[in-house]
Amino acid sequence: MDKISGALNNCGKKVEEATKHAESMVDNIWNHVRMSSSPADAAMARLVQGTKLIANGGSDKLFQQTFGVIPGEKLLKQHVCYISKISGPVIGTLYITTKRLAFCSDYPLCHYPFSLQHQCIYYKVVVQLDQLRAVSPSANIFNSKEKYIEIVTVDGYEFFFMGFVSYDKALKTLNEALHQYGNRSSSDKFN
Repeated sequence: MDKISGALNNCGKKVEEATKHAESMVDNIWNHVRMSSSPADAAMARLVQGTKLIANGGSDKLFQQTFGVIPGEKLLKQHVCYISKISGPVIGTLYITTKRLAFCSDYPLCHYPFSLQHQCIYYKVVVQLDQLRAVSPSANIFNSKEKYIEIVTVDGYEFFFMGFVSYDKALKTLNEALHQYGNRSSSDKFN
């Protein structure tokens, strides 16, 4: 009877853990979709990104074509997210490598300079890991399910990444990159 009770207890714990993981994933996806101007825009951006990945031969090749290659650099992981701008969040992909963080918008952003001809370019941010001063995981004080990562460079630039489909995995990959590069983890270094 003890073995059966122990097995049921163990099974119950696993179901509880899986439920918490599923709830977290649903919350992350909901926050990701909610950041977009419409759910259709968020879905379309994912289709565009998937098409780019297939057309360019995978995430490694797409990253290399978008940002070039640094000798010895290895792409650890890419994460779908938004970067905060004054004009509003911009959907794209955050690439985390052994040497840098790089973000590229899924769509070109257009602006109209004084010449009245509009220019459209992809919004890109690249930060070498040795240029990071702070990496701070945070959450909205009014809604703790809205999580973001603040990146501060040594020259004082701040970048806010949010709406991750996999926030915890992105934070884990970022910490792994910092460890591999020789920095302490973000929680040890910056909190």
